[in-house]
Amino acid sequence: MNALKTPAAKAMIAFVVVSVALVVALWPRGDGPTAPVSTTGAAASSTQGISDEPVTTEMMSKARADAALPPCPTGTGPAAPGAVLAGVQAQCLADGATIDVGAATAGRPTVINLWAVWCQPCRRELPLFDRLYAQAGDQLNVLGVHAYDGARKEYAILTFLAEVGVHLPVIADVDGTVAKALGAPRVFPSTILVRADGTVAEILPTVFDSYEELTGVVRDELGVDLNGVGR
Repeated sequence: MNALKTPAAKAMIAFVVVSVALVVALWPRGDGPTAPVSTTGAAASSTQGISDEPVTTEMMSKARADAALPPCPTGTGPAAPGAVLAGVQAQCLADGATIDVGAATAGRPTVINLWAVWCQPCRRELPLFDRLYAQAGDQLNVLGVHAYDGARKEYAILTFLAEVGVHLPVIADVDGTVAKALGAPRVFPSTILVRADGTVAEILPTVFDSYEELTGVVRDELGVDLNGVGR
């Protein structure tokens, strides 16, 4: 029963409850057309009351230590002219510091995974990006971006990452500016491939089912071939 009391479990329960409610609400009534609805957005709004209990400094320090996230990238220079993330600020969850995402990712191709604690497909997909980060070395930046909805719940995010055993650089998009700058859809998970010059190569609102599928897209869109690395 204790497992159901964790922040990650609370978020997942809320997601399931809201999803069921949406099915009932959107079930066709009569012959009129049903307008498109973003179920991800609805699920996100339901998490606003999750993990709102007070978090002490000691709790946050332990959560950060348990998550053991690597530092966010530092870049190889200033963001290039035309880089979509130039000047965009976000919180690095490894240490809580604010970074310039454009400068941090400058000079290398970057794979950005937009995800959220309340997103069930994200939980299945995140280990693929964890593996990609572990094998990319200095060829590629791999960066997780927690969606705006729930991004201010740092303790819940860190606890979730520790529970699922994912250790890659993660930033919190607390004001939504990262997603906006990337032109990302409100579909989670989504993967955005950014070239070394900071321009967007591809936006993929999809779930990757295998590591080979993910590395194939990285090879085709960014020219970085990681197939066979680390085997």
